[in-house]
Formats: sequence, structure tokens, C-alpha cells
Amino acid sequence: MLSRSIRHPERHLVARIGWLRAAVLGANDGLVSTASLIVGVAAANSGKGGILIAGVAGLVAGAMSMAAGEYVSVSSQSDTEKADLARETAELAADPDAETRELAAIYVARGVEAELAAQVATQLMARDALGAHARDELGISEFTTARPIQAAFTSAATFSVGAALPLIIVLLAPLSGLPYWVSGSALAGLMLLGGLGARAGGAPVARSVMRVAFWGAFAMGLTAGIGKLFGAVV
Repeated sequence: MLSRSIRHPERHLVARIGWLRAAVLGANDGLVSTASLIVGVAAANSGKGGILIAGVAGLVAGAMSMAAGEYVSVSSQSDTEKADLARETAELAADPDAETRELAAIYVARGVEAELAAQVATQLMARDALGAHARDELGISEFTTARPIQAAFTSAATFSVGAALPLIIVLLAPLSGLPYWVSGSALAGLMLLGGLGARAGGAPVARSVMRVAFWGAFAMGLTAGIGKLFGAVV
């Protein structure tokens, strides 16, 4: 008879952290920034052509900015991880016994008995010394390893998807009520994204939805006010 762990395999959401963070951040940023830009330009009494050009420019510039920012940020994390692993490799080669004791001390600090911790550390060192130290000493695992290219492409793609919604509304909605159409659709999109992201990551859905809705409304209201102010001045 199969054991319970085999019949009911566990599915941990931590495996999604890397791509989920970049995807949610990119889509939310694309939707908020592009919708806010369009609302601000529309509030300044611009024509549909100018509004559409501003929105497309915002999409392209934002997607490139997100990709570059994510790549640089995650590359820095990757460089740090590689440096730590190289240092750990040198330490393992220089004094493996000391590294075994260090690993055992980590397990003891987590509540394992000293004798058992020493046995576990010895066995793990024999199987994959660097992997054991990377995971238990440095906190580096396959789930958290930095992937710059993946993060950059994910951010750029999801930003573009998020920014596409307000641009579609610009094409379909009448100019007279355009700020309201864009704001309403953007808030609905933000709430949907917040709910999906929270559900995929195992976080409270209601709190995530309210958080993104509040800050999205704040951003669009602020840019609309600025657009109205400068539009009246011009």
C-alpha cells in the first residue's frame, strides 16, 4: 500500500515565487502606469490621437524599463549568489571537517540533537556538500535562485499585457467619457490581477484586491488632477 506522502503529494507555492513576483509586478505596473498616463492626458483635453500616442509610448518605454530594471536587479542578486557559492566551494576544499561541524551546528540550532545533527551533516556532505551548505547555510535553493533573463522577459511581457487594456479602451470608448472608462476598466483589471496573484501565491485574496484597488485609484486620481490643472492652464 502506498504511503500517504506518495498518494497525496504536497504542492508548495514557494516554487512560484520567482516568476509570480515578476509577472504580478509587471502586469500591475503596466496597467496602473499606462491607465494613469492616459487619464492624465485625457483630463488635459487632448484628442484621441494624442492620447493613443501617449499610451503606446508609455507601454513601450515602461516595458523596456521594467525589463532593464529587473535584469539589473536580479543580475546583482545572481552575482552575489555566485560569489557566495565560490567562497563556500573554497572553504569546503580547504577544511571539509570544519564545514561539516558548521553544518551540524546549524541543525543543532534548529532543534536537532547534536549526535543526530552530526550524522545528518556527515551524510549530506558525502552526497552533495556544496548543495547542503548552499541550502542550509546560505539560503540558496532551486526555488530562490536568481534568473535575470527570465525575470526581464516576464516583466516586459506582463507589463505589455497590463498596458494593453487601457489602450483598447481608448480605441473603443467615446472621447467625452474616456477618463471614466479607462479608470473603471483599470480598477477592474487591477482587482482581478490582485485576486489571481493572491490565489496563485496562497495569500489572502480580499486584502490583495483592496490594496491594489486603493493604490491604483490613488495613482489615477492624482494624474487626472495634474492633467486637469495643466490642461486648464494651457
